[in-house]
Amino acid sequence: MNIADEIKRLHELHQSGALTDAEFAQAKEKLLASFNANASQVGANGENPFAHLNQLRRSKTDQWLGGVCGGLGKFTGMETWIWRLMFFLFVACFGFGVIAYLLAWIFIPEEA
Repeated sequence: MNIADEIKRLHELHQSGALTDAEFAQAKEKLLASFNANASQVGANGENPFAHLNQLRRSKTDQWLGGVCGGLGKFTGMETWIWRLMFFLFVACFGFGVIAYLLAWIFIPEEA
């Protein structure tokens, strides 16, 4: 359940008379405090789901052009040839594979 659902549930309990005004205010404050504590822990502990994207690097050793597919292979654990095949299919079928590869080549840093 997310925070909005929890507050809605508390409001429904308050409207039905199961919670007094003071109990509703106290429960809402406690809920918001726990939500803020969880949000600060996510940032502090590095549990941010996008934090691991900083590890994405272009490969120096496994490359044909810019090392993008080699880097994606290391990052995802998939074979490099699968990424190369996917980019080729996007180029052949849809035409935007070249643009996607060039943007990745520009914006993904090279491994040290």
